[in-house]
Amino acid sequence: MTALERVGALGVEGLEVLNERDGLPTVRVPLTSLRGLLEGLAGACGFECPTLVTGMDHHPRSPRFEGIWQFLSMAHKDRIRVRCMLDDSEPTAPTCTDLWPGAAYMERECYDMFGIRFEDHENLRRLLMPEGYGHFPLRKEFPHQGIEPDRLYREWERKRLERARAAEETQR
Repeated sequence: MTALERVGALGVEGLEVLNERDGLPTVRVPLTSLRGLLEGLAGACGFECPTLVTGMDHHPRSPRFEGIWQFLSMAHKDRIRVRCMLDDSEPTAPTCTDLWPGAAYMERECYDMFGIRFEDHENLRRLLMPEGYGHFPLRKEFPHQGIEPDRLYREWERKRLERARAAEETQR
């Protein structure tokens, strides 16, 4: 059975098969069916490994945000991509870290860059940007020149120097 045949056999409501330019088997599901599909992929379909968890900002279209997941089945030697449109105001998707713990950092990066929250993620926090950073760099409204870089870099440098001084004093 192919990946699309195995996924189709799950009977997920609202499942739509897409023809992507790169030829990777791809399905789109409504947000209400996403968790069930993920569970089916991990279980009955035999996809052991997430290879990508990311988002896409389609601004000014609505719905604006899309979640994208890709999985690998080593047993069946195939892959599948899953797409799901997310709400505009608070983009949120169910976590898949309980099914594939290796997706934890990918979900954190997606949250950090796009602001897409993953429900029930045990450690959803910034991964690349500082905790106090109030912006999401891969959203379309983020300016190309960046936001407040000088203030942030000065604050990071001040904190780094404070830690270095504290470490130096404890060694004495």
